[in-house]
Amino acid sequence: MNASGPELAVELRHPFHTDADGVLRPRGPEKHPYYARFAAAGPPVVPVVRQVAGEPLPALLICRYADVREVLRRQDVFSRAAAVPDDQVDVTGTMLGMDGPQHARVRGTVKDAFTATAVSRLSAAVRAGAEAHLTTLTAGERPADLVRDFAVPFALDVICDLLGLPREDRIQFRRWGDMFLGSGDLSREDAARSATEMGGYLWDQLEQRRSCPAGDLMSRIAAGAADQPMDVQIKLPISLVVGGWETAASSIATFVYVLHTRPYRDGRTGWEHLIAHPEQVDAAVTELERLYSTANGDDMPRRVLADVRLPSGVRLAEGDLVIPSHDAANRDPEVFPDPERMDFDRHPNPHLSFGYGPHYCVGAHLGALEVRTAVALLLAELPRLRLAVAPDEVPWKAGHAILGPAALPVTW
Repeated sequence: MNASGPELAVELRHPFHTDADGVLRPRGPEKHPYYARFAAAGPPVVPVVRQVAGEPLPALLICRYADVREVLRRQDVFSRAAAVPDDQVDVTGTMLGMDGPQHARVRGTVKDAFTATAVSRLSAAVRAGAEAHLTTLTAGERPADLVRDFAVPFALDVICDLLGLPREDRIQFRRWGDMFLGSGDLSREDAARSATEMGGYLWDQLEQRRSCPAGDLMSRIAAGAADQPMDVQIKLPISLVVGGWETAASSIATFVYVLHTRPYRDGRTGWEHLIAHPEQVDAAVTELERLYSTANGDDMPRRVLADVRLPSGVRLAEGDLVIPSHDAANRDPEVFPDPERMDFDRHPNPHLSFGYGPHYCVGAHLGALEVRTAVALLLAELPRLRLAVAPDEVPWKAGHAILGPAALPVTW
């Protein structure tokens, strides 16, 4: 790699909010100042060090928008499969750890259920689910926990309904998911235990669908992935359940927190602005996705398969481990003028928080629908919703791959 700049003389621990004990401890929703600095004026590629299974691992953080998009686009040069051993979260056997035809084959089993057209047909059901959980929230005691009492059960029901998983079994997935998505030196042990328990349950569900199809997504997986290894069949619904519900629930809680605690315009918070301008909810969520993505520590690493030059001119060598940073790319002033300003009128807004290219998040349309539906409903039905504690008293998930409040006490 050819790069230069004063930042390269300093060994940077990645993710940037990792403490001395190797635990990822974000202080809130704000991204580390390094992202904006590197995107605007720093070197396009920054050497970092990650802890994987207790060992330091050097990698290169890709920071400019065009470079990040190129890394995400080209599976022929930037391999996810070759980098799986260097992930902090074990994604062996999932779409996240595959390339090329294998990735396309497994993704193809479910992708038709998550297209924009397919998701649009779910809008009424998603809205009804959000309304039902809001009714439960408002019927309970105040203050309530927006994470526990609304965001998590709502998002979990959406993906589990799509898969066709029994409602009475869903409470187990929160515990399994927290272990599966944990990050840190012990996460692989926790993830393995979680995957074993969840895998056994989901294999039983797949076997039931093979003998008695039910017209749900689990039935589609049971039929369409039957020729795949057992662990691939099991981990496909695992990744959909855990990734889908955790990301959507965390986005809802994070965005509500940001809208209440960050100034927007004319002395108003973002929440107050959207109360007056509900037609901007969709654009506001897109802007919040850009600034406050819930991925805790950038995109998953890729291994460079051949010498290559990035659009910025930086050369990468075969064997380099690279980490494309959508959080830096989303602050590239060449693409997003005044990138640190929250602007609900920003157009276009081609952020990379859902990825780009072959690994673009398969559930992006569904997740966006859930978050927009939830935020719009809360604004309409609970305009006086507010935090029940001081902003700095809200706890944030530590040691977790998904950023978000561990709890969000609210009242109205």
